[in-house]
Amino acid sequence: MNKKNYLLASVCMLFAVLMIGCNTTETKPADAAAPAAPDMGKVKTEIQTLETAWAAAENAGDSKALAAFYTDDAVTMPRDKPMIVGKEAIAKDIEAGAATRDKSMTIAYNVLDVFGDENTVTEVGTAIRKDSTGKVAYTGKYMAIWVKRDGKYLCIRDMSNNDAKEK
Repeated sequence: MNKKNYLLASVCMLFAVLMIGCNTTETKPADAAAPAAPDMGKVKTEIQTLETAWAAAENAGDSKALAAFYTDDAVTMPRDKPMIVGKEAIAKDIEAGAATRDKSMTIAYNVLDVFGDENTVTEVGTAIRKDSTGKVAYTGKYMAIWVKRDGKYLCIRDMSNNDAKEK
């Protein structure tokens, strides 16, 4: 083999080695299991349990229990008010609302849908407030984002508004 052919063969070999070395696509064995999808039915049940406890605390006027549902860095966007940032500010707003709320009224929350994963869940739901006779005073809807911290879901963002009154 002459020098010219030897040089050409060497360059081709070097190029082939570089191309093979740069191809770092990792292949998984055929039997590697994909991560299990979260059981969103179970998550929805967990969130509904939280919403039922939330309603019970709200109906009892327990502002401390309500504030405990929030993360320290939570943001709430209530109807007819500016955004409220931080658990401490949210707790003060809850206390102010509890002092003026009609204690004969009760509220219930119904989780319609949840999506996300087991660590961050967006919830869509409805609210219904009734007077002491059981007559519907108003209905509304809300969205909440829950994060799992130390094995427990806490609300990090929420917003709500009332449905239009029927004429």
